[in-house]
Amino acid sequence: MPRWYFQRLDKKEREEKRADISTTNIVVNARSASDCDQRFPRSNLMKFNKQQWGWIFYDWANSGYGIIVTTAVLPVYFKAVAQSSGVTPANATAYWGYANSIGTLLVSILAPVLGALADYPHAKKRMLNIFSILGMVMTLGLSIAPTSAWKWLLGIYILSIIGYSGGNLFYDSFLTDVAPNDQMDRLSSYGYGFGYLGGVLAFILFLVLQLTSGFGQLSSYGVARWSFVLAAAWWIIFYIPLLKNVHQKYALAPSAHPVRSSFQRVWSTLKHIQNYRAAAWFLVAYFFYIDGVDTIFTMATSIGMDMGITTTTLMIVLLVVQLVAFPFSLLYGWLANKTSTRTGILLGIIIYLGICLYALRLNSTTDFWILAILVGTSQGGIQALSRSYFGRLIPKTSGSEFFGFYNILGKFSAVMGPVLVGIVTQMTGKSTIGAASLSILFVVGLVIFLALPHLNQTKSV
Repeated sequence: MPRWYFQRLDKKEREEKRADISTTNIVVNARSASDCDQRFPRSNLMKFNKQQWGWIFYDWANSGYGIIVTTAVLPVYFKAVAQSSGVTPANATAYWGYANSIGTLLVSILAPVLGALADYPHAKKRMLNIFSILGMVMTLGLSIAPTSAWKWLLGIYILSIIGYSGGNLFYDSFLTDVAPNDQMDRLSSYGYGFGYLGGVLAFILFLVLQLTSGFGQLSSYGVARWSFVLAAAWWIIFYIPLLKNVHQKYALAPSAHPVRSSFQRVWSTLKHIQNYRAAAWFLVAYFFYIDGVDTIFTMATSIGMDMGITTTTLMIVLLVVQLVAFPFSLLYGWLANKTSTRTGILLGIIIYLGICLYALRLNSTTDFWILAILVGTSQGGIQALSRSYFGRLIPKTSGSEFFGFYNILGKFSAVMGPVLVGIVTQMTGKSTIGAASLSILFVVGLVIFLALPHLNQTKSV
C-alpha cells in the first residue's frame, strides 16, 4: 500500500467531507461554543474537569462486571449450577461459549446502526443509559436466578453482555465529546488505567467475601450470588459521575425518521469509505494487532495450566497484571503527549512482538511471571491509544457510528488468534509455539500501521 494512497483530499473534497454523508442532515452542536471552551481547558493537560473525570470513572464502574462476573465467578458458578441439573461438563462449557458468542454478536452486528442513531442530539446519553441500566439490572438478576434454572441464568447473562458491550460502545464514542484532540491520549489512557485499578479493588472485595464465606454466613452459592450484587452495586455507584456530568457536545440535526436515516447513513458511509481511507486502513491494522493482544490475554490461563501452574497462582498473576496495567496505561498517555500517539502504538506492537518471541522459551513459573508482567506494561496502553488515535480520524458528529465499526472490528478480531494458536499447537504439540505464532498478526498490523500518514496531534483528519 503506497503512502500516496492516504494523501489528503483536495480542498473541495474536504469541504464536502465536513458535511454529513447523508445530504439530508446538517451538522449542529449540542452545546454552545463558549460552554465547550469552558469544559475543554487546554492550559494544563494533567488537569481534568468534572465531565472528564465522570467519563474516566465509567471504566472503573463496569470493571467489576468484567473481572468478577465474566472472568472469575460466573463461569465456575454456571458450570456448577448446570451440572447439578444434569448437564454434562462438556455441554456446560459449550453452552457457556455459545452465550458469550450470542451476546457479543448481537451487539457487534447492530453497533454501527445503534451508533448512527446515537449521533442525533441528546441520543448518545440516552443510549448509554439504556444499555448500562440493562447491564446493571441483569447483573443483579444473576443473583436471584434459581439454581435449578440454568437456562434462565444463561439468558440473563446474555442480556447482561448486551448491556455491558452496548454501554462500552457509547462510552468510547463519548471520548470525542469530552476531550479536545490534544487531551484524547491522556484521557483515554486514564480511562483504561482507572478501569484496571477499579477492577482490582472490586476483585479484592470479592476475595474478602469468598475467603470469609460472607463472614461465616454464606454457602459457596451464596458467595457467588452476593458477588453479582457487588459487581452491580460497583457499576451503579461509580456510574453516577458520568450520569451527572457528561454531556454530548457533537450531534447531527434532528431527523423525522431517525431509525431509517441511521440505516441510510451507515450504508452511505460504507459506499463512500474512500473518503475515510486513513480511518478504514487503521481499522484493518487494528483488527490484526488487537486480535493478538486479546488472544494473548484470553489464552494465557490455558498456557499456564499446560505448564502446570496452579489455579491460585494464576489468580494472583491476573491481579498483578491488572495492577501493573494501571500505571503503565497512564505512562502510555504521557508518552503519546511527549512524542505522538503513533509512537505509543508502535511501541506497544513491538513489545507484543517481543512477548510472542519470549513465549518460545517458557519453561518455568518465573518465565510465565515475566511474560505476564510484560503483558501488563502494554495491554492498557495500546488499547487506550488506539481508541484516541481513531477518535482523531473520524468526523466528530458521526462519532458513535464510526465507533460502532470500531466495536465490530474489536469484537470480531478475537477469531483468528485463537484459531491460529489452536492449529499451531496441535501441529507442534506445544502451546508456547502456538502463542509465538501470534507474532504473524502483530507483523501484519505493524506493516499496515506504518503505511498510515503521520497524524497531527491537535487536529482531526
